[in-house]
Order: sequence, then structure tokens, then C-alpha cells
Amino acid sequence: MKKAKSEADRSSKVLSQNPHKVGGEREKVLEVAIGKEVRAFRRQQNMTVFELAEATGLSIGMLSKIENGNTSPSLTTLQALSHALSAPLTSFFRGFEESRSAVLTKAGEGAEISRRGTRAGHQYNLLGHIGSNASGVVVEPYLITLSEESDIFPVFQHDGIETIYMLEGEIDYRHGNDLYPLRPGDTLFFDADAPHGPEVLAKLPARYLSIIAYPQSS
Repeated sequence: MKKAKSEADRSSKVLSQNPHKVGGEREKVLEVAIGKEVRAFRRQQNMTVFELAEATGLSIGMLSKIENGNTSPSLTTLQALSHALSAPLTSFFRGFEESRSAVLTKAGEGAEISRRGTRAGHQYNLLGHIGSNASGVVVEPYLITLSEESDIFPVFQHDGIETIYMLEGEIDYRHGNDLYPLRPGDTLFFDADAPHGPEVLAKLPARYLSIIAYPQSS
């Protein structure tokens, strides 16, 4: 009798497991991604849910479920939405298929690199880098440390925009024909196509964050 009960308990435990749990969660993510894209396209077209329902023949309730990710629309439904919203059918899967990246750089672990024009006493630590991404923009964050006042200070020119946030020390930063005094807590945001760089090192050591953003190459 005890053996039979043990077998029954084991069977119950096996049956209580959900072999489709991961697949179900992944499907739910897909439904949410599709819903977000449908809503985004509808708003771009300045359409109400009622107007989209009329254009597709779908009920308002069904459209609400689709936009909220509460149902998995059929291919026929997606085709109807594609025609009504003038959007490629594949665009509804965009949010699901795009990869999302994150880079963690622990304290003191930023890769030290040499930028073109770097001089002695100018240390550049790259804090992270994500190349190809959905935004179409490459962002490079640097921690820059200046420690030798006697060296010639570099002047850079490159594509994109740059943001500098002063952490320590005091410098006068050149951008084009202007010179900006930077103290801890100051921020300088500028077009990086103009000649720029630290020109006067008033108080050393000096450290600042430099965040460069530019379009990724196609």
C-alpha cells in the first residue's frame, strides 16, 4: 500500500510540472512586443481603436487584447493590421527580434586606450561600448585623467556630439574659438566636429567623463 502511494505521489509531482513554461513565457513576450508595435503604428497614423476596427473588420475588444499583449493574433489578423496601418507585416515583430545589450565595467577595470593625438599624462579609459544596436547611434563613454601639466594638450575633431562632466580638478576646455572653465560638477555639451580639448590645466589631477555619440556606420 505504501509503495502504491509513493508511486502516485511521484506521478502527481511529474504531472504538476509545466513542460511548456519557458515556451509560454517567450510567447507572452512576443504577444506584448506585437501589441506595442500595433499601438505605435496606430498612433502614428492618428487612428483611434474604433477607426482601426472599422478598417480591419476586427472588434474593438480584440484590438484591445492585441495592443495589451493579451492574445496571440493569427497571421490573417496581422495581415489585416498590416494593410490598415500601411506597415510591413514583419515590423510587428521588430521589438521581439531586436537584441538588447548592456555593458558593466567594474571600478578600475575600464580598458586604457590611446586615442589619436593622445599625449603623455593623458589617460583614457573606455568604460563601455555597444556597436550595432537598434537606435542607430554608437555611444562611447570615457574616463579621462590628466596628470602632467608640462605636456602639450591635444586638440581633437571627430563626428558626433560630446558631453563632458567634470569630476575632479580644474581645467579650461577649448571648443572652437571659445574657452570654458570647468570645475567639479560642470557639464559641457558640444558639437565634436569643431576643434576641442583641454587647454589650461588649472588644478591637477583632473578627471572628467567624456561621452561621445555618433551615428553607427551602415
